[in-house]
Amino acid sequence: MNITLHIPDSVARSLRIPEAEAEERLLHELAAVLYARGLLSVGKASELAGMSRFAFSEVLTQRQIARHYGHEDMTEDTSYAGGQ
Repeated sequence: MNITLHIPDSVARSLRIPEAEAEERLLHELAAVLYARGLLSVGKASELAGMSRFAFSEVLTQRQIARHYGHEDMTEDTSYAGGQ
């Protein structure tokens, strides 16, 4: 499933982000918020952000978003460690 978000031009022009960085920065914002609310695991949030888990963890630290480690995170880490 793919989800496409349409941001009205008036809103996009109001962003205080350079146009060339807008898509990437908005994906980072969305990923951080979804993770903070417990809607995505750190692995899936970092995938959405287009970053490694390590880099995404740095984003979380900078934003003072607490790391929560649930069953899904453990499963992903176990699969990753096993080379799957």
